Amino acid sequence: MLSLDNFYKARYVLNKTIRKTELVKAPKINPECEVYLKLENLQETGSFKIRGACYKISQLTDKEKTNGVIACSAGNHAQGVALGATAHGIKSLICLPEGAPMSKVEATKSYGADVCLVPGVYDDAYKRALQLKDEMGYTFIHPFDDENVIAGQGTIGLEVLEQLPDVEAIVVPVGGGGLVSGIAFAVKSLNPSIKVYGIQAAGAASMVHSMEVKHKEPLASVSTVADGIAVKEPGNLTYEICNKYVDGFATVTEDEICGAILHLLEKEKVVAEGAGAAGVAAVMYNKIPVKGKKTLCIVSGGNIDVTILNRVINRGLTKSGRYCAINIELDDQPGNLVEVASVIARCGGNITSVHHNRQGDSQKINACILKIVCETRDEKHVAEINRALKESGFKVV
Repeated sequence: MLSLDNFYKARYVLNKTIRKTELVKAPKINPECEVYLKLENLQETGSFKIRGACYKISQLTDKEKTNGVIACSAGNHAQGVALGATAHGIKSLICLPEGAPMSKVEATKSYGADVCLVPGVYDDAYKRALQLKDEMGYTFIHPFDDENVIAGQGTIGLEVLEQLPDVEAIVVPVGGGGLVSGIAFAVKSLNPSIKVYGIQAAGAASMVHSMEVKHKEPLASVSTVADGIAVKEPGNLTYEICNKYVDGFATVTEDEICGAILHLLEKEKVVAEGAGAAGVAAVMYNKIPVKGKKTLCIVSGGNIDVTILNRVINRGLTKSGRYCAINIELDDQPGNLVEVASVIARCGGNITSVHHNRQGDSQKINACILKIVCETRDEKHVAEINRALKESGFKVV
């Protein structure tokens, strides 16, 4: 059984290990509510996971420490376990899914852990870790379904109540459910009137699915840019806690997550990974009922793979109407391209690329398909350009 005393003990134990992360106001995320960010991306390992991992390791017996520890992770829990184990002079082995970002794999090694890459996703790495645990006698550090891990994550809830005592809603990214379980239990135990919402990626909505069918049930597969919350099945303990303490769940799309990452980067000067931006996306795109409320979003991590950042930014620009591609069926005659460019220029669009395809799927023999990519202000601006092109006699397809 969870105990609030254990949460306070975790805060005391972690006092010298973890950072009490900043709370910053972020008024541009959603003008209809007062938004704050809890920046767990600023922990030493770039994620909140260091809290639960380090507290769990601190509570191991001497025999368990001697045997060494093993864990499975998409990346962030791995780094937390590696750092915590090394700090206690304990050997650690981490099983990561083969598709984990290379930056997270290398970071895990840098904290002193041995790494075992497993084909598949998190759940496959989990099965392999349990096999090795039995074969080698390691102590398994579960990433979310463990009372001490949940208590460690729940120290965030205790900090939030100190930093923003009049908070009305807390929005938390959800994978296996350890973070939202810890925060919800801590917050609801001290102030039941505060709303706690859990947010999942639409492509990995395991907790949402389990809540809908009213029992814990795994998904067949998961796919999302938010690799930190790409979990097929929630934990037994976390499912029960969420069912009792969390006020509601919602999902966000890949485009919405990318839009949130872009907004945090550009407007708030905050680097967030996909999982870390999920809660912000839910507030940005009005997925949860927080209008008029003092709302806190947990930015759970910032370990984004820089090799995909450009693609994420482009998706975010497209989602926010800042980047658009317009296809026009155009008579292949001198001067027509100039006229198209003039219309877009008069509307204030900035053309970044032009592709002229005579072999395109156009109805007229003497026509071509012109693809123009533009930088724009927002969705209204995109609509204005499309309207102006049509009014000038061009066929937008």
